[in-house]
Amino acid sequence: MDYLLTIPSSFILLISLINFLTIRTPDKSSQVQESISVIVPLRNEANNVGELVASLKDQENLTHVEFLLLDDNSEDDTLALLQQHVSGLPNFQILSGTTLPQGWIGKTWALQQLFDKSSGEIIVSVDADVRLAPDAISKSVTLLKNAQLDFLSPYPKQVALSWSEKLIQPLLQWSWMSTVILRVAEKSSLASTVVANGQFFVVRKAALDQVSGYDSVRNKVLDDVELARSLVKNGSHGCVANGATIASTRMYSSWVEIQAGYGKSLHAAFGSVFGSAIAIIFVFLTGIAPLIAGITGSYLGWYALAAVTLTRAMSAIKVGKSGLDAFLHPLSSAVLIYLIIYSWMMRGQVQWKGRTL
Repeated sequence: MDYLLTIPSSFILLISLINFLTIRTPDKSSQVQESISVIVPLRNEANNVGELVASLKDQENLTHVEFLLLDDNSEDDTLALLQQHVSGLPNFQILSGTTLPQGWIGKTWALQQLFDKSSGEIIVSVDADVRLAPDAISKSVTLLKNAQLDFLSPYPKQVALSWSEKLIQPLLQWSWMSTVILRVAEKSSLASTVVANGQFFVVRKAALDQVSGYDSVRNKVLDDVELARSLVKNGSHGCVANGATIASTRMYSSWVEIQAGYGKSLHAAFGSVFGSAIAIIFVFLTGIAPLIAGITGSYLGWYALAAVTLTRAMSAIKVGKSGLDAFLHPLSSAVLIYLIIYSWMMRGQVQWKGRTL
C-alpha cells in the first residue's frame, strides 16, 4: 500500500514545478497614470507606524495617488504616531474609525470605511506590518494592467526569525504553490480555485464596486480569500503573484502570536469540519506518513518524502530563501495539524488586537 503515498506527493511535485516556472512576478515598472488609492487599516500598530509611513511616502511612478490610513480605535499610541509621521506629507489623510456595527468584524469594517472615502480607479490595500519597495505599487499595477486582470495579490516575502515561525510560515506559500495551478486559476470562474493574500492586494475599483466593497465579507475572518471568491463569482479575474522582491512582512514574532493568529482563521480556511478533516488527512499523507513509511523500510516512503521536500524547497527558492526549512516538513505538518484542531476548538474565543474572533 506504500505506493499510495507516491500519488499525492507526485501530484504536488508536478503542480509545484509548473508554478515555479510560470508564477507571475511584478518586475516591470511604468509611470502609472490611473488614480490610485492606497488604504491601510491600523489597530494597535504603534510599532509599525514609522516604517509603514516611510515605505508609503517613498512610492515612485504614481501620477495620482492618495494614502488613506484609518485608526481603528487603537488602544495604544497608533493615532498619535500617525499624526506625527504624516504631518506635512502631501496626499496623506488620517481617518478615525467609527463604532463597529453589528454583523461586521474589525478589519472588514475598517476596510469598508476606507473604501467609502477612496477616490482612485485602483484600490491598493496594505497591512500595517508590510514593507514595500519604492516601486512595489507601480510594478503591481503595471502587471495588473498588462495581464488584463481585475485584482492582483502580490505575496510578500514572509520574514521568519524564530523557530516557531520557520516551522509554520513557509507553509502559507507552499500550500497554494503545491495545490493550485495559478495561471489556470486566474482564468477560472470557479471560486474554489481562488488564491489570495490580503497583506498586499491590488484591485480595480470598478470590480470592487460590483461586490459593494467589503460588504460581502463583512463577517469573514478570512476576508482576503473570501473577497477574491466574491470578485470571481461576479465575473472578475485575478491571481496571486510572487511579490517577494517588492514587499516583505513579519506576520508573527512568537508562538503565542502564531497560535492566536491561526487560531482565529484556520477553521474558516477549510470551510467546514469536513473540509478541515480532508486538509488534515492531506497534510498527514504528504508530511508525516512518508517519514513513517521510510523509517519502517519503505523505499517508496522515502521517495514520497523527498518529492514533498523538493516542493517545499522550490517554494522557498522562488522567494529568495535557502530552502533548508523544507527538511523540517514532517514536524511542520504535525504543528499545522495541531493548529487546525486548535482553531476549531477555540472558534469564537480567540483574542486578537483586543477583540474576540
